[in-house]
Amino acid sequence: MNERSRLPLLPTTSVGSFPKPESLQKARTRLRHGSLSPQELTHLEQEATQNVIALQERLGIDLLVHGEMERGDMEEYFAERLDGFAEGGLVRSYGNRYYRKPVVIGPIGRKALLTVDSFRYAQSLTDKPIKGIFTGPYTLCDWAFNDYYPDRRSLVLDLARVLHDEAVDLAAAGCAFIQIDEPALSTRPEEMDLAKEALGIITRGLDAHTITHICYGHFEEVYPAMLELPVDQIDLELANNQFELFRSFAQHPFTKEIGLGVIDVHTHTVEPVDVIRQRIEQALDFLRPEQIYVDPDCGLKTRTWQEAEEKLTNMVAAVQAVRAAL
Repeated sequence: MNERSRLPLLPTTSVGSFPKPESLQKARTRLRHGSLSPQELTHLEQEATQNVIALQERLGIDLLVHGEMERGDMEEYFAERLDGFAEGGLVRSYGNRYYRKPVVIGPIGRKALLTVDSFRYAQSLTDKPIKGIFTGPYTLCDWAFNDYYPDRRSLVLDLARVLHDEAVDLAAAGCAFIQIDEPALSTRPEEMDLAKEALGIITRGLDAHTITHICYGHFEEVYPAMLELPVDQIDLELANNQFELFRSFAQHPFTKEIGLGVIDVHTHTVEPVDVIRQRIEQALDFLRPEQIYVDPDCGLKTRTWQEAEEKLTNMVAAVQAVRAAL
């Protein structure tokens, strides 16, 4: 599937999440307390998704995301929908954000489709391609307690087999770009082979353009080994660490497509167009234009709606300026 050819040079995209409306967050609390029906919550999630798609189209983003309005947390959401998990206690993920750390208590299985319905709905709103996105097996394992499997490898590979089925169903639904989020992958360099094996199970024979997103870890400790990951593209957080990884690119060329994180999603500062343009031009010292997709470091859910819009507006303007100069 040559979907890449449909996109312009230096295609713009996002990693996944967008800021959630306060009304939607309150609605999810009401659902938990029994004062809102699942159908009412779905309606509100779809309204929020419509706003995310409309914003990206208005800004001229090339490869869209659906914004993950139905997901309270990237770990919890999947654990709640997979057999084998039970709800655990609250733990802090970062800052003042918490999630209920799941506990694996039995064999992993897929009760129903996990992401296909939300992909189908979002794709029905636009003619532009939309990524299908789910949390990867390594991260789902790493961010849960394991009270059932004999070791981490057994759990990760069982998760991978289940997520392969989800990826196949996404592709069958017309999803041409499938992103597997693995933020935990770079935190344990000694388990890179396990992560590679798991991603290989998911992507084997898959009729889609495959991506893995990695963020906020020790990239220098897993590079160039990460180039062996069996995906078409590796999406990396780079702006937050001042593009330190470019030093490694100089010693060992980056050979895959790259999702180039040029916007720091953990600051209120809106990067000026010229700054973002300089970052892209700096990347072109190490990468071919055909390798690069341009996006924020990570999901935008930590930002306000205004900040997200302003950051993306400047990112698109910077890309347009670089394209014009090539």
